[in-house]
Amino acid sequence: MTLTRESIAAGQIAEIAAEAHARGLFTMMSDEERHKSLENVLDRLPPGDGWVFGYGSLMWNPAFHYEEARKGLIYGYHRQFCLWTPLGRGTPDCPGLTLALQRGGCCRGMVFRICRTKLREEMDIIWRREMVSGAYRPKILRVRTEKGDVQAVTFVINPRHERYAGRLPRTQAAEAIARARGKIGRCSDYLLNTVEKLNELGIPDRALECLAADVRLRMSRNGGNAS
Repeated sequence: MTLTRESIAAGQIAEIAAEAHARGLFTMMSDEERHKSLENVLDRLPPGDGWVFGYGSLMWNPAFHYEEARKGLIYGYHRQFCLWTPLGRGTPDCPGLTLALQRGGCCRGMVFRICRTKLREEMDIIWRREMVSGAYRPKILRVRTEKGDVQAVTFVINPRHERYAGRLPRTQAAEAIARARGKIGRCSDYLLNTVEKLNELGIPDRALECLAADVRLRMSRNGGNAS
């Protein structure tokens, strides 16, 4: 199952979240809560076009309309696999992990410019994708780019959330990522696609490279497939 702008708008993520909510895996954010969160962020954005900072799957599969993409750098946060996913890229018995921004350090990724006239519509797509259970907190952060600094929306971890995994040892994270697969696909693909995109951009992440090497080794021992 591949995420697209159309599938997100049609409720694909909402269906997965609703199933997880019904099975007691996490508490789903209501439409009203999601709308309120989005409007709060839109009200605080500077005038003009809007920006979104991506550090994981948004880089290699943004699934929203944008006018421009640049490499960007933020300070005060770093990417880390610290959020359990029991359905999207895992199962309740074998949950996967996804990325979030943790406090400390810095993070290189991509920043996308969205036309002001389309901002609410495209941000709604992003909110439907990211803000399903309150695991992320949307922030407006300064992003440094080669063409100057911009204020961009991005998503940091909510450390009080029920799916927060904390700072896992690399061996534990690698084992989970190597084995997990869910309705959206293999957890290992999420990691390897992110590593590939960062290398393509010329901004490799050494920590993710080491994690990916560990995951590949574990998968090779399992015949190359997630369980």
